Amino acid sequence: QVQLVESGGGLVQAGGSLRLSCVASGDIFSFNAMGWYRQTPGKQREMVATITTRSGSTNYADSVKGRFTISRDNAKNTVYLQMNSLKPEDTAVYYCNYVDYRGHCWGQGTQVTVSS
Repeated sequence: QVQLVESGGGLVQAGGSLRLSCVASGDIFSFNAMGWYRQTPGKQREMVATITTRSGSTNYADSVKGRFTISRDNAKNTVYLQMNSLKPEDTAVYYCNYVDYRGHCWGQGTQVTVSS
């Protein structure tokens, strides 16, 4: 079983920046992918950015390309999401995700609120 603990959310003005962190612990498989998803009330959870272990290959939602950067430190089993030029529409609960051949698991979520 893998546990995920997120941190770094908060309140920021439009145009500002935040960095989210997610630390994975437990039975971590060498080859995995981690990522960030977000959800607002009444909407489905959507992918924001993902990154693989082995190649470091990244994938971004179109809405965040050029503004958000995902990175990871494999030695620390930690994934980061640097969010720049934040917009009010980025307001959501952000969830860390881990996936390997056994399936997915999720963090508890961290609130990001962007004021206009």
